[in-house]
Amino acid sequence: MSSTTNNYDIVVWGATGFAGQLVAEHLTSHYPAAELSVALGGRNESKLRRLAEGLADESDREEIAIVVGDATKPASLREMASQTKVVCTTVGPYTTYGTPLVEACIEAGTDYCDLTGEINWAREMIDRYHDDAVAADVKIVHSCGFDSIPSDLGVKLLQSYATEAFGDPCEFVRIYLEDGEGGVSGGTLASAAELFEAAATDPIARETVSNPYSLAPPGERSGVDTGEQRRPQRDSIRSIWTAPSPMAAVNERVIRRSNALLEYPWGREFRCTEVVPTSSGIGGAAAAGGIALGLGVGTAAMKSRLLRRGLRRFVFPEPGTGPSEAKIKSGHFLIRVIGRGTTTDGPFTVVSEIGAELDPGYGATARMLGEAGMCLLRGETESPLDGGILTPASGIGDPLGDRLRDVGFTVTAGAWQ
Repeated sequence: MSSTTNNYDIVVWGATGFAGQLVAEHLTSHYPAAELSVALGGRNESKLRRLAEGLADESDREEIAIVVGDATKPASLREMASQTKVVCTTVGPYTTYGTPLVEACIEAGTDYCDLTGEINWAREMIDRYHDDAVAADVKIVHSCGFDSIPSDLGVKLLQSYATEAFGDPCEFVRIYLEDGEGGVSGGTLASAAELFEAAATDPIARETVSNPYSLAPPGERSGVDTGEQRRPQRDSIRSIWTAPSPMAAVNERVIRRSNALLEYPWGREFRCTEVVPTSSGIGGAAAAGGIALGLGVGTAAMKSRLLRRGLRRFVFPEPGTGPSEAKIKSGHFLIRVIGRGTTTDGPFTVVSEIGAELDPGYGATARMLGEAGMCLLRGETESPLDGGILTPASGIGDPLGDRLRDVGFTVTAGAWQ
């Protein structure tokens, strides 16, 4: 937890990148200057000043502060972290640029949240810095964007409802990427390439990718779950066909870490699976097969060093780039989580949903990261943990759902009809 002598409430680190600009725009436009002091952080002073002037013109703020630093110069990161209560960072790939900032925030006593989906790097941070963050009472909350708030928080909200309504949690949950339209950022694709690059050379990274419990605390990295779905399957809950989810490798591991960090309120036999639903019948089976085939081809391409380099050079958009404002606003997504449990009165089924009328990878992600930062800043958390390398569900919890609802998201939990 930060001290009370900081200059700023939140620093948006990487503010001149595409995602960083969206986070900065959300915070400065949604919260008045009297309520929230925001600074824009990055290495290019002229770009930061232009952005600060533009955002000030669009909001009620006379001016917006900037903090100049360099992700490759730890001393500048320590100086930046010492000036704020919370850092929201969009600077990736985190494997390349993230570690010194985590170190700086722990040293400064500054809470932190990011957008990483790089499970190899998250594993490294857990093994190297979890105990230090616990000792410092600093919350380092990874994966506060589309990876993995809708899935992780969706499961947490569902389990909270199940426990309140039925007295017991769900033993099994399935996360459905129900609907969505939007783009994939250059930064996200660069991060994916970094993961495959690491897995090709680092045995710990390979183990992280292959072990469903690789983000659990040391000594607890095994369990009943066999890992993400890899082929089309008929869904036992909804009687439809489902395909593998491209996000399952990240989101499922984050959810299992949440359960472990919260000391297994959902039980040690808890199981979760994330899928893409299609429909029933032959058409649904064919659609699920097509998705599985496309995902398999893409994964195979990313495993090839030569193809990976070609994709990064000729196909992937540059990190820091993104779609037009119109495309961001025309996007949408819905994540549905359905869980089943059993009480002495018999079985029950419950559901939660998180969605928004925004591009999931840009507009929605920016709001999710910004609101995660606000929860950390205001102490709006429902968590037994004061510090550590945490997940959205374990480090913040249900209050994040309230904040997302307040900024236009659909966030619900109830009985499955």
